[in-house]
Amino acid sequence: MSNLILLALLLVAAGGLSGFLAGVFGVGGGTVVVPVLYEVFVVLGVPDDLRMPLCAGTSLALIIPTSIASFTSHRKTNAVNFDLLRLWSVPIIVGVIGGTVLARYAPAAVFKAVFVLVALLTAVRLIFHDRFPTFGQDVPRRLGLPYGLTIGLSASLIGIGGGILSNMIMTFHGRAIHESVATSAGVGVMVSIPGALGYMAAGWDQTGLPPFSVGFVSVAAVLALMPTSFLTARLGARAAHRISKRRFEFCLQAISSWLPDSLG
Repeated sequence: MSNLILLALLLVAAGGLSGFLAGVFGVGGGTVVVPVLYEVFVVLGVPDDLRMPLCAGTSLALIIPTSIASFTSHRKTNAVNFDLLRLWSVPIIVGVIGGTVLARYAPAAVFKAVFVLVALLTAVRLIFHDRFPTFGQDVPRRLGLPYGLTIGLSASLIGIGGGILSNMIMTFHGRAIHESVATSAGVGVMVSIPGALGYMAAGWDQTGLPPFSVGFVSVAAVLALMPTSFLTARLGARAAHRISKRRFEFCLQAISSWLPDSLG
């Protein structure tokens, strides 16, 4: 009983932190939730080959309300680049569908490798940001397809909202950090909804999943995480527009440097 209470408290705390990160940085919060869920599912005895897709699917289901809350708050500041969201919308959704199909057959090592790779790329970009050139002042339309597919595929495989990659891409092309964060919140909406539905379908007939699971989505975990994450997402979005650009970049760097160690 004491272990179950501790796990419940960890889920509530992780929900609050992931929601706040979703609001502040425009990311889905999956970078916090996935490692916590992984440890929870270890304790619950979920088989290793099902653990990572269950983490990813559950994380994406949680990201739905937090990304919507974050996006609606950022939208009020007029910082969202809707032209870019429209450019990316179809390739992102196609990439997400591809990722959920792959999730049914890929070994656990693939999920972990993609998680660490995305984290390392982001950390390198932020740590050495002064040494990287910017490629103009906008994202070229010809790159909409490869960028969107990359965001959708990688985000759906590891259960994140795609904000880390979209933030990186937009800053590569000279967009302001606050615009990147606000737009990335919209990316989270486009990734999380088809992603969660895809993981439900991909794991529909799997055995060995914990109780109250719909495919690769643990409804019990989502319900434990959701209340605090939804509330803190709005708080984070308000805080984001009160933070200076340089402090924003420093915080992103600190978050990214933590990610590679999060899955062990």
